[in-house]
Amino acid sequence: MAETILYIGNKRFSSWSLRGWLACKLAGLEFREVTIPLDQPDTEAELGKVSPTAKAPSLHHAGKVIWDTMAIAEYCAEIKPTLWPEDPVARAHARSIAAEMHSGFMELRKAMWMDVVKRWPGRGRTKGALADIRRVCDSWSDTRKRFGADGPFLFGKEFNLADAFYAPVATRFVTWSPDLPNDAIAYVDAVWHHPLMREWVKGAQAETFTAARYETPPES
Repeated sequence: MAETILYIGNKRFSSWSLRGWLACKLAGLEFREVTIPLDQPDTEAELGKVSPTAKAPSLHHAGKVIWDTMAIAEYCAEIKPTLWPEDPVARAHARSIAAEMHSGFMELRKAMWMDVVKRWPGRGRTKGALADIRRVCDSWSDTRKRFGADGPFLFGKEFNLADAFYAPVATRFVTWSPDLPNDAIAYVDAVWHHPLMREWVKGAQAETFTAARYETPPES
């Protein structure tokens, strides 16, 4: 059987790689991870060898290539269906908020990019980013009240795919320290200290390559 490989970008910066990596870990896949540094002269060419879109992440499993984080998440849920909530209403809600993250919050992404190593408190607070943050916090609060009252994560005690999709947002809030309601602060803390997140951050701290365009944060 072909070796299982997950191709990812820099752990420090690559939010989509984090989502795909978490999905694979949660599914119990045993895989070798290969990092292709982003923003290098050969990045596109190297990613093009392993993904038809030349983007990370890309999962190679059992002779198949699965690209795009949402596709990887759904593929992992086929392996382990409990990665989405069992209740149909909760499951539909989980997929909806994950899809919203997958396609939205562009202003937050631009102003407060993921960097799990550095800290820039008070920076990046553009009007658009703050509007996105309000929507994220409202979504988290509504989800946890409806489906997650018995635990620290969006759907309760278990960290699932919805949490995986919002994990990079939680890291942004640690890095950039925007003003958050107390329930959002508690959720960010729970995500940040999850064992898989600690493993990812430790890997990011050990990286030696960087990307120049992420080294200067925007003014608020």
